[in-house]
Amino acid sequence: MTIVADLDRDRVAAAYGRWAPIYDVVFGPVFSQGRRAAVAAAERIGGRILEVGVGTGLSLGQYAASDRIVGIDISEPMLGKARQRVQRLGLKNIETIAVMDAERLEFPDAAFDVVVAQYVVTAVPNPEKALDEFVRVVKPGGEIVLTSRVGAETGLRGVLEKWLMPVTSRLGWRTEFPWKRYEEWAARSPVRLLERRALPPLGHFWLIRFGKDQ
Repeated sequence: MTIVADLDRDRVAAAYGRWAPIYDVVFGPVFSQGRRAAVAAAERIGGRILEVGVGTGLSLGQYAASDRIVGIDISEPMLGKARQRVQRLGLKNIETIAVMDAERLEFPDAAFDVVVAQYVVTAVPNPEKALDEFVRVVKPGGEIVLTSRVGAETGLRGVLEKWLMPVTSRLGWRTEFPWKRYEEWAARSPVRLLERRALPPLGHFWLIRFGKDQ
């Protein structure tokens, strides 16, 4: 399968830098259900958790104090907001907040019990490469917890998603990302699908959990 990178790393970073001042107001309520679902899924395992695309840190205060959290994002302005949140809430379980590319994680193999990536897979230039990195840094028996939009395969919605791609790519994400891409990636990776669940209120976003083989 040939994957065309229809997003550019620098353009994505710049886009989210522009979103940073208003991100919590615009996207906080929209993604709240997904944040809670992702944190709850991660909490079933706990331990050392990597949150990829931590953004302004909206999820950080929801993790148990016993967890050790590392948060990364491509956008320094977004992370500035996250660091302020950590300080304001007095979160002592946050190990690191750092700028990092999801496709090139600067961690050793099997460094985390859980990798959480909320609304990230459709916002990186090479989603399968990022997913491969998530597998690499999670421990055998650990989990990869995603919240993501899953695109349509066919029909009017699929046509609209393709038509909107030039617009949404400039905003920092892609509309077109069918479930088939997850299936094809998982088929060649040491993972198994644990859960795929539509999130309320409209089922527009999904909670997806993969377990890494022992």
